Amino acid sequence: MTATPRVLPFETKASRAARTRRAKTAAAQEKEDLKRRVEELEAKLRAAQGRRMPEGLAIELTRLFAAGLSGISWDRVARLLAAAHFAWHSEETDEFGYDPKFTETIRPFLEFMYSVWWRVETTGIERVPSTGPTLVVANHSGVLPWDGPMINVALRHEHPARRHCRMLALDMFALLPFLAPLLSRSGAIRANPENAVRILERGELVGVFPEGVKGVGKPFKNRYKLARFGRGGFVRIALKTGATIIPTAVVGAEEIHPNLAQADFIGRPFGLPYFPLTPTFPWLGLLGTIPFPTKWSIDFGEPLDLSRYPKEAADDPILVNRLSEQVRQQIQTAIDGRLARRRSIWFG
Repeated sequence: MTATPRVLPFETKASRAARTRRAKTAAAQEKEDLKRRVEELEAKLRAAQGRRMPEGLAIELTRLFAAGLSGISWDRVARLLAAAHFAWHSEETDEFGYDPKFTETIRPFLEFMYSVWWRVETTGIERVPSTGPTLVVANHSGVLPWDGPMINVALRHEHPARRHCRMLALDMFALLPFLAPLLSRSGAIRANPENAVRILERGELVGVFPEGVKGVGKPFKNRYKLARFGRGGFVRIALKTGATIIPTAVVGAEEIHPNLAQADFIGRPFGLPYFPLTPTFPWLGLLGTIPFPTKWSIDFGEPLDLSRYPKEAADDPILVNRLSEQVRQQIQTAIDGRLARRRSIWFG
């Protein structure tokens, strides 16, 4: 109901009529606002009912056991599977598939590998900027890409800013049926310049292995000898985005799966660029994929700030090759220095 306007002293008939019209207009507007809010709430309620979210895994398991065999139905089983999935997956991911909840779920396992299995020793991590676009450039090895997750754990736990590193994954890993989902959900990105530029332009931290397949699949006799860094694609990315380059040396990963020989004729039908033969794989089956507990070190080198160069410098092949070789030499020198100080593969 609309309240009757109160008559004010010395108020004219015209002003009283105008005030009455304003009151009616305000009441009508309030009624419309209330109606719109009710409609929005009803729409949200209908949407929530239409996509009934699973309850907690423990609740669904309790209900299943309480119902017994006679109470099992496809609907109950579907709700149980949904609860199990959302117990360690987020409802939403970013455009690259990164799932923060999944990452937190597997974090204890990666921390165990970092702290207990490989006992990683990290130096120079304070050289990594706390903010801004940053490109961690590291040597690649180990047959399986364990070095990427270990660099990420180091930055999340040892760096003051607890930065998360988005690793660029090689196609051979980013497209494998079982490994690809794990990598994307944990934050890895398929390695191509466009993806790297998009992430760096947001001011994030990106990890890259310029050796590519040549590094991760190198024979054991060539361990810790850096392969060519391609055509310097990572330098072009850094020049375009103004990212700081952090040369990074990883020692210890070469020995986790010694690549003694390769049976490429087995890997080619599956789209693999190589098929390694190690002391344990494929002879022990899946047990052969368990890495040796070597002692690791990750050394972050002096930053290379490219902000003094214009973006157009990315089109200068001579400059790009020179900077790429400079980074490669810096990493190789750090590896050689670490190897000279190392007394044991197992204890450092």
